[in-house]
Amino acid sequence: MLDLAIVGAGIGGIIHLAYARRAGLSAVALEKQPAVGGLWRQLPAWQDIQISPQDWTLGDLPLEGAMQPQILANIEAWVGRFALRDHIRLGTPVLKARHDGQAWVLETPSEVVRAHHLVCATGAHNVPVIPAVRRENAQVQELHSSALRDASSIAGKSVLVVGGGASALDLLDLCFSQGAARAVWAHRGVRWFMPTKKPKVVAGSVRGFARLQASGLSHKEQSAQITADMRSRYAKFGLDAIAPSQDFDVLHHQLFPGRYRMLENFASIERHAATVECIEGRTVLLSDGTRLQPDLLLWGTGYALDLSWFDEPRIARIRTLDELGARCGGMFRSVDAPNLYFPGVGLDGIGATAFVFSLLARTVMAHIQGKAALTMEAVDHNVNHLDLVAYLAERDPASFPPHEWRERYRAIALETPDDQPYPMP
Repeated sequence: MLDLAIVGAGIGGIIHLAYARRAGLSAVALEKQPAVGGLWRQLPAWQDIQISPQDWTLGDLPLEGAMQPQILANIEAWVGRFALRDHIRLGTPVLKARHDGQAWVLETPSEVVRAHHLVCATGAHNVPVIPAVRRENAQVQELHSSALRDASSIAGKSVLVVGGGASALDLLDLCFSQGAARAVWAHRGVRWFMPTKKPKVVAGSVRGFARLQASGLSHKEQSAQITADMRSRYAKFGLDAIAPSQDFDVLHHQLFPGRYRMLENFASIERHAATVECIEGRTVLLSDGTRLQPDLLLWGTGYALDLSWFDEPRIARIRTLDELGARCGGMFRSVDAPNLYFPGVGLDGIGATAFVFSLLARTVMAHIQGKAALTMEAVDHNVNHLDLVAYLAERDPASFPPHEWRERYRAIALETPDDQPYPMP
């Protein structure tokens, strides 16, 4: 009988395992792939992070770059640094997870694992989403962003990109970096992003937002300041046509950096505020009546959750982060099963980093040890950076000494140079 089982050995699972071992808990991470890395082992080599390398890195753990191979190497560095290899079972998918009234019972192809507590660290990018449009003798090559292994295959082609989030912007950026002959963009709406002339690993730094928080601005004041900055940038870049009508809200919206090549070439993008209705032979019909004949259709339409391996139906049918958040109390504790945690819920606002996952993991371990009390009240908004520190500090005095934590974390936000990572909590 283990204290803790962790499903998933991506960055979130590895961090939780490191803190479990540091707390002296008996713990194991179960990973279905033959090696650690989670999503970052599956992503193509052209994919990079959309926060700065300094925000991804923690302490002195090495990070040689912002691209997929370097991010994967950084996750592997955690395993070596904290001697975690013997506590990770690779090639071990969890086929069924159920709570028997006493403990979690995890069925795998080779064994049954029992643990008092369960961390589900499988992330939010489990199943690529491709809309179920009507297809009649479809002859257009279609790829989800995660399946575009060779970015150079875009060269010289007429490309239709579908979607309005970060993945779609990545694909549009690739159209220009790889020399597509034509870039067409179809989307229902576009989320807030930060227009910039800088690469996203520079523009994606979360330090400015952390300083806004540390300066004492209210959520309303933070939102107003960011909205004013964003609307000014959209006007400067000639992007008013795709600016969201609703003001930015730090409690409910995500903000990610723009892609500078896509923005430099925005005027040349053939844009349609429409969805794909059907694919007939070589023709793609959009909802605005446009008929296109692209060489390649790239779906930048994101991912869905897959929690179907849970025996509890209310968990198994969840497909989105919003649905998952609605089934969690205390931000990341399941209301449908005991001693079950979903790290990452509520963190996808302005740059979820290794630092905030470490804060979460430390408090989860304190809660398991009886040193913290993670209550079950609902949290229906994003909790970012110092907000997360304040939230956890109320419930975890062992990790956040009452007379020290506020000044300590304020100093980290205000005084850590932009070219240095935050210290490991």
